[in-house]
Parts: sequence; C-alpha cells; structure tokens
Amino acid sequence: MRVTKVTPFGKRKSKVFLAEGFAFVLYKEELCQWGIAEEEELGDEVFKRICREVLFPRAKEKALSLLEVQARTCCQIKERLLREGYPPAVTEQVAAFLTEYRLTDDLAFARNFIAANSRSKSRRQIAWELIQKGVGKETISQLFEEEEPQEEMAARRYLEKKLGGRKTMSDKENGKLWAGLARRGFSADVIAGALRGMEEE
Repeated sequence: MRVTKVTPFGKRKSKVFLAEGFAFVLYKEELCQWGIAEEEELGDEVFKRICREVLFPRAKEKALSLLEVQARTCCQIKERLLREGYPPAVTEQVAAFLTEYRLTDDLAFARNFIAANSRSKSRRQIAWELIQKGVGKETISQLFEEEEPQEEMAARRYLEKKLGGRKTMSDKENGKLWAGLARRGFSADVIAGALRGMEEE
C-alpha cells in the first residue's frame, strides 16, 4: 500500500490517504513513529498493527467517554467515530465490543426514549427521531405495540401551552393550532380528539 497524501486534520493530527482512498487519522508525531510519509509504502502488517495497537484502543476510549455523557445508539457511536477519522473496520470492532458488553443497547435506548417523550411528542415524531439515531423501524414498531404513546395527552399539552390556560379559541386560532399539531406529526383523529376535549372542559 502506498501513501498518496498526508493532510492536516486539526492542529495536532493528520489524515493519511492510501491509493485506495482515506485510511485513518494519526497524531503528527505518530507519523514519524510509524514511518508514514507521502509516496512511501505502508506494509499491510504495519497497517494492521496501527489499527490494532493505536486506533482501536483510542476509538474504544472515545466511545466510552461519549457514553459517559449520555446514552447513545450503536449507530450514533459509529457515526461519531467515522467523523473523527477512524476507519470503518475499527468502528465496527468498537461497536461489536460495546454490544458484547451491553454498553450500548438500541432496544433499551428506544424504550427509554419513547417513555421520556410520549407525553410531549407524536408517535410519528418519536419514530422519526429514533430513526435518525439509528434505531431500526422494526424495533420501533415492536416498542409501539408494547406501549402506545399517549398521543392525545401530548397534543393536549401542546394546546394548553399555546392557549396559556384558556379553554376557548377562535376559529382562526383553531386552524393555527390544528396546523401546528399536524406539523408535529399528530394524526387528524388525535388532533380532533384533543381539540374536542379542550372545548368540552
């Protein structure tokens, strides 16, 4: 493997490119340590050692520090590591390590996310946000079957906040509130029920 390009990546690091494309990120002093320079050959065994001895431990430490701050899905961890320049193979190794030791659990993450948001967000909005975090649609559907989000209550909370404690609204306000709930993913049946409940109180 031939090193085709070495470019700065922040103040202390550099991106290393091989003929096959982007390879990894190392600190500048590590380039000297491993004899990496443009137009020089990088042996396959050296590449594997860099991944095993340098990049995997570093990526694992980064992943654990991210999880200390807040719970994340396996997909979120992998995306973050890739953005920071770790090779796909290394990010997959880290993901496997986290899964093996149950440090990431997408099912538990999704279940907790639904419980925390079902009183303030629509089912559609919750599903969309979970998909963005890398949770599979089948997992989301399974959890919705276990515990249906309290959509009408969430819609009512939105209405109460917008009306500032009032129970009556003009036709114009009704239209705006309907549109606002629709933009947040609430179905027509849920919106109608929430508005009807407000008027009946």
